Amino acid sequence: MSPHDWLAAEQAHQDRVDRYAKPYLARRSAGQKHPVEDFLFTYYTQKPGQLSRWHPGAGVVLTGPQAQERLAWKYYRPATAEELREMASEGAAVEGVTVDVDKFLKDRREAVAFALIILAGTAARPAQFGCFGLHEWAMVYRQDKFDLRHEYLNLRLGSTGTDQVIEENKIRCTHFDAYRFYTPDAIPRNELTLSRENQRTMEQPGCLHANMDLYKWAYKLTPLLPSELVMDCFELSWRIRAMDMQASPYDLQDWGYPPIRIETAEGKASYVALQRGFAEESAQLRAKLLAALEPFARRLEPSSSVPTN
Repeated sequence: MSPHDWLAAEQAHQDRVDRYAKPYLARRSAGQKHPVEDFLFTYYTQKPGQLSRWHPGAGVVLTGPQAQERLAWKYYRPATAEELREMASEGAAVEGVTVDVDKFLKDRREAVAFALIILAGTAARPAQFGCFGLHEWAMVYRQDKFDLRHEYLNLRLGSTGTDQVIEENKIRCTHFDAYRFYTPDAIPRNELTLSRENQRTMEQPGCLHANMDLYKWAYKLTPLLPSELVMDCFELSWRIRAMDMQASPYDLQDWGYPPIRIETAEGKASYVALQRGFAEESAQLRAKLLAALEPFARRLEPSSSVPTN
């Protein structure tokens, strides 16, 4: 890519990130919290500054003097003469940089392998749509106000009403990273016993959190993947988070998020309809991630170890 092209792409990406990151950074500076819109920056390990760095993805050569700055970035290297041959004209010298795929795969082999296992395994399983978002309710089951994860929020049905919803419904969560935040009394109420060890066999494409995690797998594979794909996953995750919290036990109307009342039949139907829509969107992005990773999958040696997340 010439500087004219890639600098424009870089600016477009930074503008796209700023829409989400700038309000979060302003709140953080003011000591304020947002129960919905802070999540992608506080739960996930990718920070706004990291997200705002634009990457073209593996196999793309960036030319121009500005590109040389990336040699100080992790997993970039100078482009070879062969990689630059098509861009040279009439013997003019051209310099460029590109993603150092070999170094990335050497350092991050297990992360790539585990992402492939989760993405491919999830894509191959049937979607389940009977959870109704009860994982968020299980995280506050039989908890005092000051023990809540979001202690500054009120429960829409109060503590007693919230507990009653849990006791009158079956909890069918398949996602370990939601299950691990359950209260002790809620854990035995889940139909499945989940663990990091069985995560690879439990993830399924109807799960909101599994679909939010497409963003996690995408940024963990940066800079192999183009930033446009990473941001596609981020924005999907952003919208899923909003729905997830609308269906939660918290009262978020004053924050601009009307409730999905999953304690009612109508609320359950609304939840499933939205869940199915997100599952379809996620399937498309999951396929794109797998297609982008397919060339690297053949270069990985089998690994029996399971990374922690």
